[in-house]
Amino acid sequence: MSHIGKKFKGISAKVDRNRRYKLDEALALIKQTAVRKFDESVDAAINLGVDPKHADQVVRGAVVLPHGMGKTVRLAVFAKGDKAREAQEAGADIVGAEDLAEKIQGGLMDFDKVLATPDMMGVVGRLGKLLGPRGLMPNPKVGTVSMDIARAVKEQKAGKVEFRVEKAGIVHVPFGKASFDPEKLKANLAAIMEVIHKAKPQTAKGLYLKNVTLSTTMGPGIKLDTAEFASH
Repeated sequence: MSHIGKKFKGISAKVDRNRRYKLDEALALIKQTAVRKFDESVDAAINLGVDPKHADQVVRGAVVLPHGMGKTVRLAVFAKGDKAREAQEAGADIVGAEDLAEKIQGGLMDFDKVLATPDMMGVVGRLGKLLGPRGLMPNPKVGTVSMDIARAVKEQKAGKVEFRVEKAGIVHVPFGKASFDPEKLKANLAAIMEVIHKAKPQTAKGLYLKNVTLSTTMGPGIKLDTAEFASH
């Protein structure tokens, strides 16, 4: 543990906690603080001026990142007939209906996302206790329940990420890997910020975008100068 502590202390010393960095500077620091042996994810913690206790101030959405997430996403799709065939042709890893539900009840969890056509939600609903706690329940609000199942599959494979504001008013969302070129990370983050700005609740009062902090999986937080996002 002491070895890990020293390493974290070393990379933390590169970051001035009292400073708000320009995005280009922050992304350069991300490269310097990603020192683990694996390719760390790069995450954004976006603090919004909303009160999630009120249903009309819950900010949520999804966005297809221009440069993806840098990882393979395994998809399980609930669909029948032609829709099942469309899902398979689009690249879904596991496709089924009642048979897939039985496999999941039997312990199958070898997937990262679950999609479904609307007519299959009755079957999927019975899996709520298994899928819900893992954040895998399909939801039409983020495009994981859709009649255009081929498009939904392709978007997920291309790097679609979902977000939902937490109780403290913070949205946590990954937007790439530390190995990405800074310009790709910048484009991915810009796509997320655009969607978050569009999702601003009409009932939200005062400053909407309070803070944005970037970090790698195991790295320290790097605060951004939010003025760069004001025009987005």
